[in-house]
Amino acid sequence: MAKQYDGIIEAVRYKNGQIVVVRAYERRGASFSDRVLIERKELLERLKNGMRFLTGKRREFLAGTFEEGKPVKLIHRAGKDFISTREDADRDELEQVPVF
Repeated sequence: MAKQYDGIIEAVRYKNGQIVVVRAYERRGASFSDRVLIERKELLERLKNGMRFLTGKRREFLAGTFEEGKPVKLIHRAGKDFISTREDADRDELEQVPVF
């Protein structure tokens, strides 16, 4: 059985190389929420508290079924926190996630 995750990030908004807000679906027990907007500060807190997010998108007409992408990681480098799908990130970057 695959490991559980707490949410899927389907779109992102950046400003000056930093995430402003992401559009995501959150796990609510056995199902998922409608789309929710999560600001960077809240996403950082959730990642620090051990919540797991993946990039991906919802499969049309299949409710809580998603095309799963890469895991989202909290990177701490030079006294700064970055949200990225790459280990060697020097800024916020969610690869292959569309901008909205």
